[in-house]
Amino acid sequence: MTRPEGTPPAKRAARAERSVRARQTTPEQQPASPKKAPPVKKQTPPGPEPAPAKKTTVPAEKTAATAKKATPAAKKTAGAAKKTAGAAKKAASTAKKATPPAKKAAATPKKAPAAAKLPQESRTALVRRARRINRELAEVYSYAHPELDFENPFELLVATVLSAQTTDLRVNQTTPRLFARYPTPEDLAAAVPEEVEELIRPTGFFRAKTKSIMGLAKALTEDFGGEVPGRVEDLVKLPGVGRKTAFVVLGNAFGVPGITVDTHFGRLVRRWRWTEETDPEKVEAAVGALFPKSEWTMLSHRVIFHGRRICHSRKPACGACPIAPLCPSYGEGETDPEKAKKLLKYEMGGFPGQRLKPPADYPGKPAPPLAEG
Repeated sequence: MTRPEGTPPAKRAARAERSVRARQTTPEQQPASPKKAPPVKKQTPPGPEPAPAKKTTVPAEKTAATAKKATPAAKKTAGAAKKTAGAAKKAASTAKKATPPAKKAAATPKKAPAAAKLPQESRTALVRRARRINRELAEVYSYAHPELDFENPFELLVATVLSAQTTDLRVNQTTPRLFARYPTPEDLAAAVPEEVEELIRPTGFFRAKTKSIMGLAKALTEDFGGEVPGRVEDLVKLPGVGRKTAFVVLGNAFGVPGITVDTHFGRLVRRWRWTEETDPEKVEAAVGALFPKSEWTMLSHRVIFHGRRICHSRKPACGACPIAPLCPSYGEGETDPEKAKKLLKYEMGGFPGQRLKPPADYPGKPAPPLAEG
């Protein structure tokens, strides 16, 4: 089919008009040309929940799991707290149960023994009272003496060492055979230990005592020419010899004044409120300051005599005590005179004394020798 020559004028005029209109239109009026959209990621087909929701959900699940895990720990803690509370309740109930006796004790305090109530003493009053007690004891125990049998300083030294943890009576019953066999430090130093042990066995702790007396015998032989020294500084260097033993030897074998602080002496001076000290050296110093030095040795004998015969440790015979009016502890023991008399010992109670060979002025009976076998 052949194309007709030329375009009709009407059509050409319409085209021209459209072209002019298109040129006159502003860019704002022109429709926005569609921009090329960025490539869209391939989306996951719609599921139960979008991807972001899943990310948020996971921590929430973890938190829930953690909370579940934490729950047993919390339960354990709560259980421990309950146990603690239970223990506290038990302790409180125990304390409540224990409280009634305490209240009862507080309500009815234990009555103290009817001791003589003395006013607070001045130093002067204490010295006067202490010296008056000493004078009273001097009248009662005019025959006071060391209660160990001895013939010389060496025998007294050995006997005093053996008297530890036993009675003077037992020592006096033991030493005659010992000194008959070993009369000098040289003899004892050269002895066979087993033989000495057998001889002193009745005094107790015989192995340790054998070591001490053989050691001091050897020291006397080697360092002091076989003689007992007359100074406390030298005596305390010997095996088994302390201040108490040294003052016993010095006071009774050498005439050197000294205070012997044994268990009886310490107990009585505290009962009499001469001192509150318990250390022997402090007791020695405190009591020594109350008396002239010349009285020290005999004072020791009198106090020890009184402690062994009347003023006992557990049951003092207060009702038979000659110094009861001067004693601030009167009433700690038996105050009934008849009952108190039954508590007296040795010559005060009509019994033999501790020495096999007592002094001539001793009013009691001599002690019996050690039974054979």
